[in-house]
Amino acid sequence: MRIMSGSFSKEEPERSNLGPRADPSLNVYPQENNNSKSSGCACKQEKVLESSNRSSFIYSIGRIEPIFPSPGLRKEYLQVLARTDTRGQSDYEAKRTVLSQKENRYLVRQMCWVLKIEGLETYILKPRDVADFDVLINTIRVPPRGTDIDVVVGVRGPIASAEMCNGLMLPIVIFDQIYSFDIDTLIRAIPRPQKTDARKFSVTAEELFNTVVKIADNVGGTDEHRALNYLSMRNKDIYKHAALMNQHNFSMDSVEVRPSELSETRKVMDVVITFKKRDSGASAKSVIRVDVTEEFPYEVTELEQYVPVFI
Repeated sequence: MRIMSGSFSKEEPERSNLGPRADPSLNVYPQENNNSKSSGCACKQEKVLESSNRSSFIYSIGRIEPIFPSPGLRKEYLQVLARTDTRGQSDYEAKRTVLSQKENRYLVRQMCWVLKIEGLETYILKPRDVADFDVLINTIRVPPRGTDIDVVVGVRGPIASAEMCNGLMLPIVIFDQIYSFDIDTLIRAIPRPQKTDARKFSVTAEELFNTVVKIADNVGGTDEHRALNYLSMRNKDIYKHAALMNQHNFSMDSVEVRPSELSETRKVMDVVITFKKRDSGASAKSVIRVDVTEEFPYEVTELEQYVPVFI
């Protein structure tokens, strides 16, 4: 799928596995920190936190994976694993068992926790509070499934040095919230419209969710993507509306995100969803407005019929 003028169309080709396409208008550019050396972020957490205050927010959907930053730490983990009773456990169970033990917390602190989006390493995660290392441990599912989801809300900081995470030079994100669940759990939590078949609603909801998260270059770093990702996680009405439109023989045609003309003091995004009648091609548009001024987005209006504003 491709971004053009802030819109997302289902008719565009999907993202290539070779990596994100270059779109200078909406690409995410990490913040530069000219006042500190690149190796500083690998040395002290305080410097990362200080740099993050001058950076931008993210609201990203992907999958968190622990990575050993060096051969030495991997060898240390294997020695601890050998001393731990993990008989009969899978590799993921054994890793979670080892990292969950308080005496092994030093391993957790030194691991690289990487958020992958569409299979691509995108961010290196650091907790703002040391107590949140438990949240990272809980992202290790047993057993892991392809439908597992991790939602990360935080602040994007500088690029990691090559020494920090085994050569991965990615933006560091200081996270404040992580939600971990699977797609089926998300869909089951959405109240479906009356007289709507459960299987059909599940298919429609999953299709809408995948449309949002698989948008090209959606790493949750722009206002447009943060608004979309927030709605896909926290708003039930867009799923119910899509199911009702399907019942009336409409197909979702596109999702467009643009700065709202109705707010001058806050960063509010209009999320416009367009449906087209399958037999006549007639269009029906709905809009919901999301405030993305701060780290945690929120809805300004409910989903309603879209009426263009001309100023």
